[in-house]
Amino acid sequence: MPREFTKDDLLKDYYKEWIYVYKEGAIKECTLSKYKMSLFWVEKIAPDLKLCNVSRVTYQQIINEYAKEHERNTTMDFHHQLKGCVLDAVDEGFIPRDPTRKVIIKGKLPGSKKIKYLNQFELQTLLKSLKLGEEVSWDWFILLLAKTGMRFSEGLGITPRDFDFAHQTLSINKTWNYKEGGGFTTTKNKSSVRNIQLDWQLIMQFANLVKGLPEDEPIFVKKDMNVYNSTVNDLLLRYCKKLDIPVIAVHGLRHTHASILLYAGVSIASVARRLGHASITTTQKTYLHVIQELASQDIDIVMRSLSNLV
Repeated sequence: MPREFTKDDLLKDYYKEWIYVYKEGAIKECTLSKYKMSLFWVEKIAPDLKLCNVSRVTYQQIINEYAKEHERNTTMDFHHQLKGCVLDAVDEGFIPRDPTRKVIIKGKLPGSKKIKYLNQFELQTLLKSLKLGEEVSWDWFILLLAKTGMRFSEGLGITPRDFDFAHQTLSINKTWNYKEGGGFTTTKNKSSVRNIQLDWQLIMQFANLVKGLPEDEPIFVKKDMNVYNSTVNDLLLRYCKKLDIPVIAVHGLRHTHASILLYAGVSIASVARRLGHASITTTQKTYLHVIQELASQDIDIVMRSLSNLV
C-alpha cells in the first residue's frame, strides 16, 4: 500500500513515493531513470525540506542550485520532472500554494557542441570500404543506418517483415531494448513510427541478405546475444582511422544522413519526418549549423537572381 503522507513529511520522501506510484511501469526505463536522477538531486540539494515549507522561494532555490551544475535545457527538464510531483502535493493540501508559478530557469552556458558527421565524399569513402558479404554483419548494419538515418535501437529492431520490397520502403515501428537485455519495445515517440523510402540498390541488397531469415526476428541480433553500441563504434573507429576521415560514432551516421539531405536541398520538414523527430523544431535545433550555412548560400542565390532582373 502507498504510504500516507502529511505536510510535515520531507519533499524528497514524497517525491520518491510519487515516482514509484505514478511513473514506474508507466514510462520507459530510460525516462524513469531521469526521474530517479532528479530525485537524487532533490535529496542532495534539499535533504531536510518539509512539504509545508515548499514555497516559491525554496523551490526557486532548488532550481538555482541545480542550475549551477547544469545547462539551461537540462535545468528545464529537471523542473518539469519535479513540478508534476509538487503540483500533486499542492492538490493534496501538503503545500499551501503553487510554488512553481513564475519560476526562473537558469543554467550554465552551453559548451560549443559541433555535431560530428561526414560529408558526402567521406561517407562514400566509408561505404565503399565496407565488407559486405553474403552473411549479416555489422558492416551491413552501418550501411543501413547511413542510408536511412535510423537510430541505433531502431536499426537493431528491424526484421525481414519490415521491408516492403515492392514499394521500396522500410517500416520503423519498434526498437530493440539493448540497454536492458534485449527484446522489442516501443519507439522513442509516436513520430518515430514511420516508413522510410529506400533506394533501389539498398532494396536489392537487403532482399538477398534477408532471404530465408525468420520474418519476425531481428536481423542483426542473434538469440541470447547482448548488443552494445560500443561494438559498432569500435568498428567505425577502425574504418575512419584507416581511411583517414573524421572519426564518428554510430549516432554520427544519423547526423551524416540528415546533413547530406539538407545540403542536397531536401526540406527540413521532409528530413524531420525521415528521422522521426517529434517536431521540426528538434531538427532545426540539431542541425542549426547546417541551416545557417545554407542560409548564407541562399543569400548569394537571392542576390544573383535579383541582379538579373533588369
